[in-house]
Formats: sequence, C-alpha cells, structure tokens
Amino acid sequence: MCSINGCIDFFHPEAVKREAVKRAAATMSRRGPDGSGAHFARGVGLCHNRLAVMDPAGGAQPMSAMLRGRRYTIVYNGEIYNARELRRELAERGAVFFTECDTEVVLWCYMIHKERSPELLNGIFAFAVHDESEDLVFFARDRLGVKPFFYTVQGSTLYFASELKGLLSHKEIPPEVDEQGLWQLLYLAPVTLRGQSVFRRIKELLPGHRAVFDRNGWREGAYWSPEARRFEGDAAEATARVRELFLDAVTRQLDSDVPLAVLLSGGLDSSAITAVAASEMRRRGRVLDTYSFEYEGNRESFRASLFQPQGDDAFASGLAEELGTHHTVLTAPTEAVAEALYGAVMARDLPGQADIDSSLLYFCGEIKKRHTVVLSGECSDEIFGGYPWFYRPEMLERDFFPWLHDPEARICLFDAAAVKRREGREFMREVYRKSLADCPALEGDPPEMQRARAATWLSTRYFMASLLERKDRMSMYCGVEVRVPFADHRILEYVFNVPWSIKFENGVEKALLRRAMEGALPERILYRKKSPYPKTHNPRYEQCVRRMLEERLSKGGFLAKTLDRARLAALLEGENTTWFGQLMARPQLIAWLCQLDFWFEHYRVRLV
Repeated sequence: MCSINGCIDFFHPEAVKREAVKRAAATMSRRGPDGSGAHFARGVGLCHNRLAVMDPAGGAQPMSAMLRGRRYTIVYNGEIYNARELRRELAERGAVFFTECDTEVVLWCYMIHKERSPELLNGIFAFAVHDESEDLVFFARDRLGVKPFFYTVQGSTLYFASELKGLLSHKEIPPEVDEQGLWQLLYLAPVTLRGQSVFRRIKELLPGHRAVFDRNGWREGAYWSPEARRFEGDAAEATARVRELFLDAVTRQLDSDVPLAVLLSGGLDSSAITAVAASEMRRRGRVLDTYSFEYEGNRESFRASLFQPQGDDAFASGLAEELGTHHTVLTAPTEAVAEALYGAVMARDLPGQADIDSSLLYFCGEIKKRHTVVLSGECSDEIFGGYPWFYRPEMLERDFFPWLHDPEARICLFDAAAVKRREGREFMREVYRKSLADCPALEGDPPEMQRARAATWLSTRYFMASLLERKDRMSMYCGVEVRVPFADHRILEYVFNVPWSIKFENGVEKALLRRAMEGALPERILYRKKSPYPKTHNPRYEQCVRRMLEERLSKGGFLAKTLDRARLAALLEGENTTWFGQLMARPQLIAWLCQLDFWFEHYRVRLV
C-alpha cells in the first residue's frame, strides 16, 4: 500500500511544477515510509510513496515498461489478489516481467488490455498510467472503493492524490467549504456524498470507475456496479457458493512478504476470517498472529445496549486459544484515546468518528511494531444484512439515511440561520431519495427483497464507504496495510441477488454467512449477536473530552462563533443517547465537536 499523486497539464506543461508535486507527495509520506519516487515528462508529474509488502527489493515506483515502441509509466496504490493468474495470461500475450511485484502486473494489464484492465483485476487499487506516446493518463479505482482517489480540475490542469492533504498542499487549491460541504459535515459526517468531498471543487473518482485525462479533459465512467439478476438455486446452493467465494478470498489475501496478522474481535466476521486463515497458515507450516482490542476501564464500565449487547474480550481470546493463534490483546489507555483525536483528524483530513477513529489510530501504531499487513472483517454487515435497517422497515421508510438515528443531533447545536438548517435537511433528503431511486431492482421482487436491495445499496455506497475510509486512513497513517476479504466484489455480486428469505432465514441476521461457516466455528461464535467495533465506556473519557471542548471554545474559533450555547448546555446535561451508527453517543459527539473545531483551525478552512 502506498500513496500516489500527480499534476497533469498537456496545454501548459509549465503548470506542472516539480517541487509542488513532490511537496504534495511529502504530505502523505506516512502512507509509504519505505521509499519514494517521481516521474516527470512533458505536461505530466507523478509521485509515489511506497509501503513495501510484495517483492520489497523489486517493486519501486514509478514503474515503466515498453510495448511496441511505446513507453508506459504507472503509480499504483493497492494489492491485486489474482496477480499470479494474470501474470501467466499476460506473459502469453507478450508481457516481460522483471519483478515479483503486482505493480508490474497492473502496468502490463493496462498496456495489453487498455481500458478493460480494471475489469480483470481482483483486488483493492487506485492507479494512474501515463501513455508517454500520447498525451493521455488513464486512471482506475477498485470496485468497492477500498483505496482512495481524490482529484480536481483547475482550468486545463488536473491534480490528483490519495488523500485530501495532498491536494490542499497546492496553493491553487484553497481549503474552501460551501453550503453543501457544511451540510455534509453537520448532517452526514463521517459519511460524505458519493463523488464529492466536503471541500469545494475537490471530487473523488467513484468506486468501480475508470477515467482518462487528455487534451479533451477528464472523462469518467463506470466499469462495474452491482446488478439485479434473477436468482437461480436454493439455500443449500447459496450456502455452498458463499463458502467457496469466502474461502478463496481469504486464502488469496494471506500472501505477503512482510509479517501478517488478523484483527479478531470474537464476532462472526473476524472469527470467520481467522478460522480460515489459521487453517491455511497451519497448512503452510506457520502459526497465525491475531489481535483484539480493549479499552482501559471497560470491564468495569461496560453497559449492554441494543447495538452492543456484549463485550468482545472473552470471545476473542477464547477463540484464539481454540484455533491455536498467537494472540495479543491491545488495551488503549483512556487519555491516549482522547489525545489521539486530533491526530485522527490529520490522518483522515476530516472530523471523523471521534474515539472510534482515534482508538484505531492508537491500535494501528501498536500493531506496526510487529506487523505490516492485517486482515479485517469490514463489509460483511453491509453485504449480508447485519444492520437493524435491513430488517426494521421503519428505519428505511423515514426519508433519511437510516444509520442517522437523529439527523438533527449536530446541526441543531449551531445557529440555524448561519448553517441554513432547513435547506440542508431538504437537500440531504433529496440525495437520499435519488440514491434509493438508483437502486437496481427486478420487476416482481417481493417487498422484503426490494427493501433488502435498497438497504444493501445504501449501506455499501455510503456507510461502508465511510468505514473503509476510516480503516484506510488510520492504518496507513501508521504504515499498516489492511486487507478486507469481504470486500471481494464477487461476494457482493452474488449475495446482492440471493433472496432475503435465505439471507434472513428464521429471523436471524446474516443467516446465510452463518450457515456457510458451520463446522468452522463453535456455536457460541457462529450465532453470537452482532457487536460492532468496540468503544470506550470509561466515564473518564467523557471527562477528558469535556475539558478539551472547553479549551476549544476558549480559542474563539469556529465553535465559539457558531455554537448555540443553550443547546450545547442541554446536550451536556441531557441523556446519553446514540445518534449515529451503533457507537456514537454523547461522549463521541463532544469529541467530534472538538475535532471539527481543530479541523477548521488546522486546515485553515474558509466558508464560502
């Protein structure tokens, strides 16, 4: 995993300033601490920071190759899991390989297959290829958006980068936020609108999209999207197919030339990955390393809720012992979780999920001491139907994104006229309606299947995108690569069309995945109620963030100028209720306000 960035202008090559392009790369050096490189040609500047995972000695970038007298150069961030098969097929078509690195496979795949190349890749990726015989650069991003890609076009100049900070380092790209950006922050964050960022004029290359930039400008289109198809088969066939796809996805993602581990919470998803990985590692004569996360004081302070009915610690440690993994429990000190809140903003370039982000940042820093690659269980709930809005119709029918239990929780704390609260709510409702209308469907789908498709569509395009962003930024800020086997596009393609009656058999969430893992996991894990990524329940954390909020307000920044103090007081004295997802309650809202104020200050954000 790495960072990529660049500047391209075929009409005004002098606009491509070497120092500015290198400076942008330097802002993202934590994503690639093992090396850096640059490629400059007429009108094109590309940079790369490398986190060496496969073929550390031979995979330096930018990487170039020749075919039929034409020279191509790539910068690439990602991991390709079908690289071995592609290498054989490409060699038969004339590719000549000098490394064992998948970068070279992606490069030759484009050289031979051109715009079809991303369709042939199984993996997580964002890349740019410069065809030096033409004024043309080709771009592509993986199907589920695991790897990031931001860009902006200013006149005839294209700027792109793996992270927002890389773009904002250019003086031509001011950190400006308009009304829609502010509404994203105060209604949706950490979720953002598809294809956009909160910053004015900065966009993202959408997941499953490819693009070309040449003298005709930026042209982008989809090469992949889930499709509604008639399901052929029964529950037994669906179970067998899911098991086959999942085993293949996990096994492919265990290849690494650097130390690898699995994040094990003791829930269904991470346990399923661990069971498959431990078995495969034993076959290879190795012992799998696993990690679980805990917080200082949680055992004494934990309170069960609808969204988090149980703690994880006993489940994770017990399964690790049963599977024979080398297990480590990482415990985050309360003060460290609070202190890392601002570091998490700098990693994400946005106010994110408060201590859910900062704790992961802390844990990844600890993991990096021993491991560079980890496998994680994200994406399962969005694909198999693990969230309440999949089986509680009223959550989808209330005309707003279902994971926002109280859409007004944050924006109501600010002066209504200043943030245009009413207009913002209607804007977000319209985005929601359009997103639902775009969901693929088949004529004759029963109501429960229509709802299941809609819940999957919304969850994968928005909620899951936010979780993947969080995992990428927090891990890469520490030089750790996270792989997500459930994000294998073949799994989503298949499960999207499995009838809801099979996925939710007998009223059991993720029943299809549970059946697929029968025999691989003990019953206590296999049918354990979903429990999300853990958060701190220590009351000392809320005390810490309350003090931080007082400090932020004393600075006279964005919060001091815009917060409604009476509403803030009501929040601080009121009930501790969950308002976003499954984890964000009052301590997280207080912490998020601190992050927001720090973000405005640190990034010198201007409202326009």
